[in-house]
Amino acid sequence: MPKRILQGVVTSDKNEQTITVLVERRFKHPLLQKTVRKSKKYRAHDAENKFKVGDVVRIEECAPISKTKRWTVVVEA
Repeated sequence: MPKRILQGVVTSDKNEQTITVLVERRFKHPLLQKTVRKSKKYRAHDAENKFKVGDVVRIEECAPISKTKRWTVVVEA
């Protein structure tokens, strides 16, 4: 099964080797037919601490690295 890749904006880089990425998705409401925006935060592994707040990055699913980290940064988008 292929690994999921998501794109989002870095919202926090305070932790060592960890960034928080806000991923927004848009979809049409099934009944009202209005475009809805939903967002979710993911914690991703950043080994070199090179990404800063505001960067647009791509993250990829991986094996659990810690209690909350299940994603790694692939490349800056």
